[in-house]
Amino acid sequence: MFKSLVAAPHRVMFFGGAVQTLLAMLWWLFDLSTRYLFPAQTLAWPLFPTALHIWLMLFGMLPFFFFGFLMTTFPRWMAGHEIPASRHVPAFAFMFFGAMLFYAGLFAGAALLVLASTSMLVGWAIGLYALWRVLRDTRPGNKHHTVVLFIAFCSGWLALVSFLMWQLNNEHDWLQFALRAALWGFVLPVFATVAHRMIPFFTSSALQQQDVPRPIWPWWTMLAMSLAHGVLEFFNLSAWLWLADLPLAFASLRLSWLWGFRRSFSNPLLAVLHVGFAWLGIAMLLYSAQSLWLLMHGGTNFILGLAPLHALTIGCYATLIIGMGTRVTLGHSGLPFTIDTPLKLMFAGIQLTALLRIAADLLPAQSGWIYLAATLLWLACFGPWVWRYLPAYWRPRADGQPG
Repeated sequence: MFKSLVAAPHRVMFFGGAVQTLLAMLWWLFDLSTRYLFPAQTLAWPLFPTALHIWLMLFGMLPFFFFGFLMTTFPRWMAGHEIPASRHVPAFAFMFFGAMLFYAGLFAGAALLVLASTSMLVGWAIGLYALWRVLRDTRPGNKHHTVVLFIAFCSGWLALVSFLMWQLNNEHDWLQFALRAALWGFVLPVFATVAHRMIPFFTSSALQQQDVPRPIWPWWTMLAMSLAHGVLEFFNLSAWLWLADLPLAFASLRLSWLWGFRRSFSNPLLAVLHVGFAWLGIAMLLYSAQSLWLLMHGGTNFILGLAPLHALTIGCYATLIIGMGTRVTLGHSGLPFTIDTPLKLMFAGIQLTALLRIAADLLPAQSGWIYLAATLLWLACFGPWVWRYLPAYWRPRADGQPG
C-alpha cells in the first residue's frame, strides 16, 4: 500500500490534497455553523476565521494538487527524468505535517500555527527544488510554460512567507500582500498557464480535432493583467481594477471560444475543463462591473461583495481542480476516461455551489443560510469523489503498468 502511494508524485500529493480539502471544508462548516446557528457557542480561534480560511484554501490545499500535477507533467513536457521519490516524498511529508499541525494549532494556540506555516514552507521549498532540477537538467527548448509555472510557484512561496510574517508581527500589510500575491501572482497564473497548455491538447485528443488554436497573446494578457489586478488591489485602487479585469476577461473568453466551448459538451470529462475555464471570464466580468460601479459612484460600496472572488475560486478553480484531478487519476491509474451519471451530477453540484455562494453576496439578508447550504453542497459533491478515487492512490494501477 505505502509503496504504491509513493510510486508517483501525483499519488501522494493528490492524496494529501483530497484529505486536506475535506478537512478544510469540514472546519469551515463547523465555524459557519457556530456563527449562524449557535452564536452563543462560537469559538475564539487563534486567528480570525477569514485568515484561517485563506491559509487552508490557498496554502494548505491547492499546493498539493498543483505539485502533484506538475511533478508528473514537468518531466513529460520537457522530455526529462521522472522526479524521484527522494524528492517528492519529503516535500509531501513536510507539507502534510504542516497541514495537520495547522488543525492542531486551531485548538492548541498560535504557536503551532506558526510551526505549521514553517513546515509547509520547507515542504514547498523541497518541491520547488525538484521542479527546478527538471528545468535545469533538460535540454534547451520551448520552456515558456514551465518557466512561468516555476515563477508562479516561487510567488506562492513568498506569499506564504508574508503570511508567516503577519503571524509573527500582526502587521496587516503582510496579510494583505500574502492574499494578493497568492491569488494573483500564484493561483491564477498557474490555472491560466496549465489551461493554456493542456485544454487545447485534451480537446484535440478527445474530439479528434488536429487544429485547436493556442494563441500566445491571450495567455500573456491573462498573466500581465492578473499581476496588475493584484497590485491595484494591494494599493486599494478598486475603482480602477476594470483596467486589468476587462482585458483579462476578454482574453479568457476569447480562448474559450477558440477552443470550442460548445463542442466540448460532446465529451463530458472534457466539458468540465471548458466550463471551469469559462468561469474565469465570468468572474473577471463581475470584478469589472463592481470596479466600474465604484468608479462611477465613488465610496466603498462593493455592490457584489465577494461574489466575483467566489465565481473565480469555486466556479473556476474548484471545477478545474476536480476536472484535472479526475483526468490524472483515471489516466495514471489505468482506468478508462469515462464518467458516469453520479460523477456528472457531482460536477453539476459544484456549479450550483458556485451560484449559491455568489447568491449569498447578492442576498445579504439570507447570507448565513446560503453560506451553510453552499458548504454542505460542496461536501456532498466532493465527499463521494474522495470516497471513489482516494483508494486509487494506494492501489497498483489497474492495467498493471508502473507509476
